[in-house]
Amino acid sequence: MNNDIIAPENLVYTKTPVLNDTPMHYCPGCSHGMVHKIIAELVDEMGMQDKTIGVSPVGCSVFAYNYVDIDWQEAAHGRAPALATAIKRLNPDKLVFTYQGDGDLAAIGTAETIHACNRGESIVVIFINNAIYGMTGGQMAPTTLEGMKTATCPYGRDVTLNGYPLDITNLIKELRGTRYVTRQSVHTVAAYRKCKAAIKKAFLNSMEGKGTSFVEVVSTCASGWKLSPVQANQWLEENMFKAYPLGDLKDL
Repeated sequence: MNNDIIAPENLVYTKTPVLNDTPMHYCPGCSHGMVHKIIAELVDEMGMQDKTIGVSPVGCSVFAYNYVDIDWQEAAHGRAPALATAIKRLNPDKLVFTYQGDGDLAAIGTAETIHACNRGESIVVIFINNAIYGMTGGQMAPTTLEGMKTATCPYGRDVTLNGYPLDITNLIKELRGTRYVTRQSVHTVAAYRKCKAAIKKAFLNSMEGKGTSFVEVVSTCASGWKLSPVQANQWLEENMFKAYPLGDLKDL
């Protein structure tokens, strides 16, 4: 619908601001709200509100539809890249992205993620990595750090029992279908700006049909980590960045 040629009295539906005024439910110190704000700002600045389709699966990420006013599809757990593939192939003129947590993307969704990236689907995968299952009680995730305590490894992750942390972004960068693979954060204003620039590049790649762009956002989960928001940011800097260093891993 082109609102510019419709008389105001005949306009029966119009979009609300991209980032609406719904009070956010996320725990204090959570990174999700900051990434939501980045997505909303970019969609608005790019004039893409009516041409953007987000795909979110199970977990904290599913609530993105409450706050970012674009078209959304909810996927079964881990299947967001497969659904995004279908949407983009049927609607190549749309901006299509997935919004997934580490428990979804790097566990039950590993196959869908790897194969969509390997095919080079022109979608954007936004990967929120806080190294824990935030919604369901703080269990160990594939990305949980060695020695890190969770509800299901209360004495710390033991690699002899639980295996090593899965750095799936490093795996993704090796796939020939990926165009842009980057790891960012939103824990400071400077980091927020870098993350926004990275997601914008990924969005532009999608619209230009340049293959898969994969943006990992190394994030906090203050509640799951049993820390205050300030402590969570400190723990992120001291521990998460050592295992998942920030920066571009691939940019063709």
